[in-house]
Amino acid sequence: MKDLLQKKRPQSVLGLTFDGTKVEAVVIRRSNGSAEVGQTASCTLSADWTKLDPAKAGAELKAQLDAAEIRERNCVVALPTGSLLSLQTVLPDLSEEDTQSLLQLEAENGFPFAPELLAVAHSRFRPEGSTGYATQLALPRELIGRLESLLRASRLNPVSFTPGLAALQPLNVSRGQGTVSLFVGERAVELLIVSGGGVATVRVLEASAEGEGSEVRVAAESVGRDLRVTLGQLPAAIREDLSRLRVFGGPAADRLAAEIAPRATALGLSLERVIRFAPGELGVKVAESAPVNAAVAVGVRYLAGTVAGLEFLPPRVSAWQQFAGKHSGGKLVLAGKFGAGVVALALLAFLFQQVQLLRLRSEWNGMSAKVRELENLQQQIRRFRPWYDDSIRSLSILRRLTEAFPENGDVTAKTIELRDDGAVICTGTASDNTALLKTLDRLRASQDVADVQVDQLRGKSPLQFTFNFHWTGGVTR
Repeated sequence: MKDLLQKKRPQSVLGLTFDGTKVEAVVIRRSNGSAEVGQTASCTLSADWTKLDPAKAGAELKAQLDAAEIRERNCVVALPTGSLLSLQTVLPDLSEEDTQSLLQLEAENGFPFAPELLAVAHSRFRPEGSTGYATQLALPRELIGRLESLLRASRLNPVSFTPGLAALQPLNVSRGQGTVSLFVGERAVELLIVSGGGVATVRVLEASAEGEGSEVRVAAESVGRDLRVTLGQLPAAIREDLSRLRVFGGPAADRLAAEIAPRATALGLSLERVIRFAPGELGVKVAESAPVNAAVAVGVRYLAGTVAGLEFLPPRVSAWQQFAGKHSGGKLVLAGKFGAGVVALALLAFLFQQVQLLRLRSEWNGMSAKVRELENLQQQIRRFRPWYDDSIRSLSILRRLTEAFPENGDVTAKTIELRDDGAVICTGTASDNTALLKTLDRLRASQDVADVQVDQLRGKSPLQFTFNFHWTGGVTR
């Protein structure tokens, strides 16, 4: 029976990646313990798929797949990193049930959406000599629904939604072999850090890649700076476990690898430019000529059964499969004999059950109004909980920044990023360098602020800046 159910897994799939208006499609087939790459297509939609009407986007995609003579309907989607929300949680030694409750509570408090609006998956890891961690990744359910509608309009059958970057890089690396992976996409560079058997960090370096016609220009200096800051914010055990920097992508990745090599060495990382999949890296043998991209990686891993466990498409299991999975040959006969006895007992218990139901209905009628009121209050609490913080830590930080900025508007903030570890990153504009320096001096004079550092300066008047500091204080009164 188990073998019968396993045959439901398709023998071929269509790997898909969505990057703005660009869609990469690769047909992957399983054959004699290996994976073969079939037809490929690079499709361009009329607008970003997240902004297009799903029916229109699906029709456009179907037309281009048909033109490429791609007939495969089962598809595996490599989710773009930019669509994911991430949250890291320290895992104390708890039972599995308590750990699940902790992760659920952290997700409710840490993500800026109500739990019912998100699909959440997590990856656990434990660096050598350290406590355990979990990285939770969340995707808005609205985006999942939009993607499913687009695929249905394309006459495709989705069988898996999984982060593409996590499929490119194996997670089960040895201790002391933690890996930093960079993937150069069409609009940005994606960053993945793997340590202790799981995903430690995943993010997008937004300002690191810009298109120039058909070319992608990567700001290696910006990537190097963001890489240094990201590594500096990791717990020591994770940072010490990292030993490699792998660079994925097209021609722009070649230039990035060459320019960032000195920085990698300074950070204690050996650089590897990935131009082909290593033998067995995806779980099965893949031809050396296979394109090194997320569409191939998710397709091969799905067919090989080596996905990372970060699944955002709920499994669709029929009632028959649920029943057949619990019972097999001889068990069905035994279940039939046992069922005959159960029927006799059920007839005797039926009258007693009806009496109990009448009593419970009477009790429920007396309390139903109050229960509905309490359920409504609970829903409101879950919905608005992420917006409230008893410590008003965020307001305290914003107050200090406001006090440091001049009232005449010579220095203004554009974005302010507050991180859980106390790091604060601020970008904005200043009329000149003198005005910015005075603002930084006032900020350094605050007893609640430490390690004020300027990350980036551009232009002269106005002067664009990025600086960061560490919040060491509590709540200002």
